[in-house]
Amino acid sequence: MKRSFFPEGYAPHLTLYQTQSAISLIKRSFQDSLARALNLKRVSAPLFVEPSSGLNDDLNGVERPVSFDIPFANGQAQVVHSLAKWKRMALYRYDIHPGKGIYTDMNAIRRDEELDNLHSVYVDQWDWEKVITSEARTLFTLHQTVRDIVSCVCDTQLIVRGKYPQLCSTPLLSREVTFITAQELEDRYPDKTPKERENLLLAECGTAFIQGIGGKLRSGKPHDGRAPDYDDWDMNGDILFFHPTLGCAMEISSMGIRVSPESLDRQLTLAGCDERRKLPFHRMLLAGELPLTMGGGIGQSRLCMLLLGKAHIGEVQSSIWDEATREAFERAGVTLL
Repeated sequence: MKRSFFPEGYAPHLTLYQTQSAISLIKRSFQDSLARALNLKRVSAPLFVEPSSGLNDDLNGVERPVSFDIPFANGQAQVVHSLAKWKRMALYRYDIHPGKGIYTDMNAIRRDEELDNLHSVYVDQWDWEKVITSEARTLFTLHQTVRDIVSCVCDTQLIVRGKYPQLCSTPLLSREVTFITAQELEDRYPDKTPKERENLLLAECGTAFIQGIGGKLRSGKPHDGRAPDYDDWDMNGDILFFHPTLGCAMEISSMGIRVSPESLDRQLTLAGCDERRKLPFHRMLLAGELPLTMGGGIGQSRLCMLLLGKAHIGEVQSSIWDEATREAFERAGVTLL
């Protein structure tokens, strides 16, 4: 089980009040930069969906969604785990054309998340999705989009440092992205766990995109779990940065080219999820009625934590933490929100 820890010698660069102001600056600056770079328009998004729609993300298939009844609608609702599938349906409904897309604030509750310095039961991220053509459904498109997002992150770091020069004592993030497949990473460190591989890689290169997540590697295990019905497992991945305060890799974004009818058909069978073929979203996708898209999520609290050099995600978001973690940070004079 993962646990939070207090890094030796850690002290926040900003006061609590400055932190709140800096969070606002980061969120405004980054989302505007992302919208320009990827040609996205902001839209409204749901906090919950109907279970029968097939739109909720089941993550690794074991996490329990928060569910509740709506008596006056005579139905049930689930708090979203992510908006991965909802966004694709929204692009279809809004009749968005290739080269354009949407982004939104996604807020979720992941009740079964193990709590540590990087993980919370409350998830806040920018979810984005754009329509692409069949010709653009390539690794070149994926890699160029990764570079665009990394540039937005690095540009935002410069903006926040301009207002808070005390942050300049930490290293600048690397704009140079190391692209590596999950299989190549496993081959490089065959005796390590996936997280240990990530930490070793990011300590070397600073910024990386680990590609090909969800399918089984030669070891018989995937690098990490991915639901079979949104990302194409051959054309997806995670953007990671090295977090110097914690001395580890930090995933900022999970993203990818989305499944085509053909890859959805294949991945549903591989994952043993053929029963989903009956759900409305999956029926439309298998019939070729939904647009080809790419998209992802970018952690808001994660980004703030990285750019502000924070040691715990609770320093930049309000949530519930275990008593031992609260006491450890309180003893050190660090407030968890």
